[in-house]
Amino acid sequence: MADAPTGKVTFVGAGPGAADLLTFRAARAIADADVVIWAASLVQAEVLEHAREGAEILDSAAMSLEDVVAVYERALRDGLKVARVHSGDPALWGGTQEQVDRCAELGLDVEIVPGVSSFSAVAAIAQRELTIPEVAQSVILTRLGGGKTPMPPGEEVREFARHGTTMAVFLSAARSGQLTAELLEGGYPTDTPVVIAYQVTWPEELVLRCTVATLEETVKEHKLWKHTLFLVGPALSASGTRSHLYHPGHFHGFRRADRTARAALRAERGSAEVRAEKSGS
Repeated sequence: MADAPTGKVTFVGAGPGAADLLTFRAARAIADADVVIWAASLVQAEVLEHAREGAEILDSAAMSLEDVVAVYERALRDGLKVARVHSGDPALWGGTQEQVDRCAELGLDVEIVPGVSSFSAVAAIAQRELTIPEVAQSVILTRLGGGKTPMPPGEEVREFARHGTTMAVFLSAARSGQLTAELLEGGYPTDTPVVIAYQVTWPEELVLRCTVATLEETVKEHKLWKHTLFLVGPALSASGTRSHLYHPGHFHGFRRADRTARAALRAERGSAEVRAEKSGS
């Protein structure tokens, strides 16, 4: 007796836009699919060049969750492979989990292929590392409250801003005044650098540099209200610090430390700890 057909849904992170930012695994998943469901307004059409001839192509912009689940039900019944292509990374603001849960209820095999997030793409285009030694060692990914999806208690931008580290703010350009106010209320100085990126890696890409003080006027001057990401924090302009990772005084399993450099590094750390204690007293 032949085995019953088994369907599969692969959630594919298509990256921020440019088709050549797909991973090899993502391209293979699209190429293997019988059905490709893609977000046409958020993913460049070149991504579909990986789809095989004869594959069914559906635009998720015209589909509700129920419509998408109906495709998954058909995949289970007919043993189809579905590539559900999302923009960016499926782990962030993609409506992915509710679909994964439905697949689990149906008993469908599921795979998730990570993608390049837009915040990583913006940092690359701006040629900035977001974690700079002695400046910022954390990155907060968030969005402004007041949109279609309510924010949980305690997740206001002003509260995150109190950390003073690097922040990537999504889905907030339409309320740039509120964003500016909350960043300032949280404690970012007015001259804190900001990178504003619209349609990053698309032909229409626009990347602007400003400060927290000029964020609102910059957004309004360029009439940005969607497809815009903000990077905020001192790491965006910091220089002059050095990571210990490649310091000759640092050792790990593949490299021995230089003794003289090791002593100097320890002395440097001790001085830094003393300065930190004095600043906190």
